[in-house]
Amino acid sequence: MSGPLFDFRLTATDGDARCGVMTTAHGDVETPAFMPVGTQGAVKGVTHRDLEDLGVEILLSNTYHLFLRPGDDLIARRGGLHRFIGWTKPMLTDSGGFQIFSLAERRTIAEEGAHFRSHVDGSAHLLTPERTTDIQAQLGSDIAMVLDECLAHPSSQEEARLSMARTLRWASRARDRLLELRAGPVGGVQVSNARQAQFGIVQGGVFPELRDESAQSTVALGFEGLAIGGLSVGEPIDVMYDIVARATRWLPADRPRYLMGTGTPEDLVESVARGIDLFDCVLPTRNARNGQLFTSQGRLNIRNARYAEDDSPPDPACRCSTCRRFSRAYLRHLSVAREMSAATLNTLHNLHFYLDTIRRIREAIRFGRLESFRRTFRDRLSVQPHDS
Repeated sequence: MSGPLFDFRLTATDGDARCGVMTTAHGDVETPAFMPVGTQGAVKGVTHRDLEDLGVEILLSNTYHLFLRPGDDLIARRGGLHRFIGWTKPMLTDSGGFQIFSLAERRTIAEEGAHFRSHVDGSAHLLTPERTTDIQAQLGSDIAMVLDECLAHPSSQEEARLSMARTLRWASRARDRLLELRAGPVGGVQVSNARQAQFGIVQGGVFPELRDESAQSTVALGFEGLAIGGLSVGEPIDVMYDIVARATRWLPADRPRYLMGTGTPEDLVESVARGIDLFDCVLPTRNARNGQLFTSQGRLNIRNARYAEDDSPPDPACRCSTCRRFSRAYLRHLSVAREMSAATLNTLHNLHFYLDTIRRIREAIRFGRLESFRRTFRDRLSVQPHDS
């Protein structure tokens, strides 16, 4: 193994907000960073060249989906996920915990792991903390997530306590397994990236004392980074922000902090102000396919009839390729006509908006102006009319 396993260093702070650099086997990532979601090794509607042109530094893919199709063994034989999909920059793989959570009628949670039936063909599977670690080792992502149990909201405090405790036990098992794999071959698992880092996940629902216990115990397991999971599942937004602020107090300053699956533009700004470094969310890509654009003037539903003869760009303040070249009228036409390019052009814009927002957040932190940026950003969106 050459070079450090994984490195993170802070480059600037402004209150609780931080700028930093994550160093991985496939390059550096400036933080705060947003990861487009390429669930099955592809971001829907766009190519890797598009992502590179947008300045994407890190991509997210999903263990559950890649395990089911085409299979982690096949991907390992192809040289790992980077080589298989032709992506040369860093990648993070989610453990599949959230997907299993969403399969409420198809899964059963036990101490050994999660029993579930595939959404693809109905076949029965068991994902354990060890198996999830093995799968991600074969995929060869730069950051692997432990298997966790994600509860729906609302849940009782006792339900959250039992789930949080199980997640900690699973995290310990996942950590032990990765350390085994680093020491040498285990059970025929092909390690596609010897410098793979592993992040633990803080759970505990909306109960502050459970979040405290989970954060402290997860940190003690020695992960290269920490994530906050189990949010954006129906709890009020102010509760989510309070939980994030409380959890980050327990997370070491020298390790990256990842808020999983959360990410309206407002969430990015507010969560960075509370100490978060890394985000992923399907909103910019999923909403783009449904005709919703994120703009500096609020959210715009391009299918609305009011745009049929609107020659202005989707966002006059945006410099993305879509806004520089195409009108609202044309994008509406493409969307109504169900042209494939509608999803592509909308996705390019939304990802640019998210990445540019993150870039401006980093710039504000470096100049000690995040609070001013945060206030302006919030006020501008609050007074602009949003399409229904």
